Amino acid sequence: MKNNKLSVLRSLFCCFIALMAGCSSSKLVDIRSNISYQSTPLNKMLVISVSRNVTYRHIWEDAFSAELAKHNVASTPSYQLFPDAVPDTSQVIQIVRSNGFDGILVYRRLPTEMKNHYRQGFGMSDDNLVYDRYTERFTVSYYRDVDYAAYTDSQKVDIRAVDVWAAKNEGQLIWSAMSRTPEPNSMQDIRPEIIKLVVSDLTNRNIVAPER
Repeated sequence: MKNNKLSVLRSLFCCFIALMAGCSSSKLVDIRSNISYQSTPLNKMLVISVSRNVTYRHIWEDAFSAELAKHNVASTPSYQLFPDAVPDTSQVIQIVRSNGFDGILVYRRLPTEMKNHYRQGFGMSDDNLVYDRYTERFTVSYYRDVDYAAYTDSQKVDIRAVDVWAAKNEGQLIWSAMSRTPEPNSMQDIRPEIIKLVVSDLTNRNIVAPER
């Protein structure tokens, strides 16, 4: 029972540390890369954030463009060319051809997922420690058994998707992935994290050049 108690205390301590540190980090999942794509790294890209919210669109497109610039990629946020609304497919094709873009990055938000976790109940022995000043030791004055009932908690998971297209050969999807962020505090906190994860993986796959 003592080991069980220590294990519970360690778990509670870890939870406390996690809460103090903030929410869980983002991670990339369902990464798909077109292995048939063989080319030099992209160096001129159109960045598109698919959002009806003009402010969010500007923020994400600027953030991706700024990060790609560190990798010697000349990136253009789509709002600079299409300020009124996100461009449709025909508009993207036309602007890619007329401006000589060799790649397109498309970012979009997916529906939030609610993930349920079942926590199994457990029992543990609780003891009361008393300090004996004569022996200068702690002694146990009594034991009691405590039962903790099982419960289910829910966790909100924020999901984002990013696709990267190469313009040559009439366009081909060369990379895609989703980011998952449990219980995000705010986009301001996790946006740099997501963008770093995306561009880092693109670098590892030689889709964009290493950081200068």
